[in-house]
Amino acid sequence: MIPLSQGVDDAERLFDIVFVMVVVYTLITAPSLPLVARLLRVTRRSEPRDLDLEAAPLERVQADLLQITISPVSRLHGVEVGELRLPKGASVSLVIRDGETLVPERRTVLRHGDDLLVVTPRKARERTEERLRQVSAKGRLAQWLPD
Repeated sequence: MIPLSQGVDDAERLFDIVFVMVVVYTLITAPSLPLVARLLRVTRRSEPRDLDLEAAPLERVQADLLQITISPVSRLHGVEVGELRLPKGASVSLVIRDGETLVPERRTVLRHGDDLLVVTPRKARERTEERLRQVSAKGRLAQWLPD
């Protein structure tokens, strides 16, 4: 393009030759790239391409991810996930225990040292946090026991 813009003699012919060479080079090398990459061992396993993944789509659904650590004095110890009675839409999505992750069920019993990942709608965040604080302070019967 530069020779064309500067008015160099035979610039059009030079442009045509370079253009054809680039097209031919691309057509020859492009199909061989996957084979060369496998031979050089620089490929990754194929990931599904029909799935749209996001690391944290919480903005789109207006939700927050809370991380809770059950301290040694917390009364969350011994409480089942189903007994938390979190607000509608909030859920314990992951429990990290001794470096291992587990997806909790309603009957999963929480222990001291567990880290919980709780997803909650933004509009229910304060109620979710308050409920977790109540159970941590008073145990599974929080809200039913007098202060």
